[in-house]
Amino acid sequence: MAKNSIIPKPVTEYDLRLLRIFKAVVEHGGFAAAENSLGVTRSTISLHMSNLETRMKLKLCLRGRAGFSLTEDGQAVYRATINLFESLDDFSLLIGSLGKELSGELVILCAEQLDQNKQEKLAKVIQQLHDKSPSLHLVLDGDSIHNIEKLLLKDKAHIGIFPGYQQVEGLNYQALISEPIYLCCSEQHPFFNIVDSKISNEILASTPAIHPGIDIDAKGREQLKKLNLAAKAYQFDTRKAMILSGRYIGYMPQSYIQKELNQGRMRIIKPSTLTYQFDLSLVSKKNPRDINKITLLKEVFEQVFFNKT
Repeated sequence: MAKNSIIPKPVTEYDLRLLRIFKAVVEHGGFAAAENSLGVTRSTISLHMSNLETRMKLKLCLRGRAGFSLTEDGQAVYRATINLFESLDDFSLLIGSLGKELSGELVILCAEQLDQNKQEKLAKVIQQLHDKSPSLHLVLDGDSIHNIEKLLLKDKAHIGIFPGYQQVEGLNYQALISEPIYLCCSEQHPFFNIVDSKISNEILASTPAIHPGIDIDAKGREQLKKLNLAAKAYQFDTRKAMILSGRYIGYMPQSYIQKELNQGRMRIIKPSTLTYQFDLSLVSKKNPRDINKITLLKEVFEQVFFNKT
């Protein structure tokens, strides 16, 4: 808005009233169409709009034979008005939730299938959440990292569990689990019966391998450069299936393949050199709408995963 606007700081209740009328006019497509919604006459609406334009010293809309339309300034003010009233609604929701038992949906989304140990810890998280706030309706689901990020930013999800290598502005990342990840092959792959010393960098570079499909840390990227990335698998369960086919090698955390290692169905290739860290993060919005739910979630995850009491 213009620097010479006479809208005072802070915005007054009268300004909010004028902005509500302006919002209704825009959303109904004109003064006449907004009459019934606002419960006032067209002339009264016109007067209020004139007052708003005078206070802002801006031309917000055009009227004439061509119909109702917003000026460029009007479009900017309308977008700002939407944000303003959404913020007021968020404030009301927050105040209304204080001092009350938490209720409604609590949405946790995972981008990666969890191994048995992590599943058991997540079960303890769910147990504690239910005991602390039995009125909550828990939603636990899986989705892609990109979709989870969008849902968190839109307050459609409360917590995401996924690798935090490429961080997005507006989200908080808390390291949840860090473990080494190793290059593996199955018993059906030619590497299975070859000793590590016989697997040269040239052989590795010519062998079909699996790309994890997401951005990883710098050390991981350096490891991937050594491979012939001929396939892609975003999640560990699908990547393990591709490795078990005997046609590809790929990186997996040992915790996800321990059963197959014990059974002699998979092996790790050059564990001392072909390795990098896999980090799983607990991700939430920096300024969430349901702050009490996020706080509860973080407390419970810390108690379970970090043994904090």
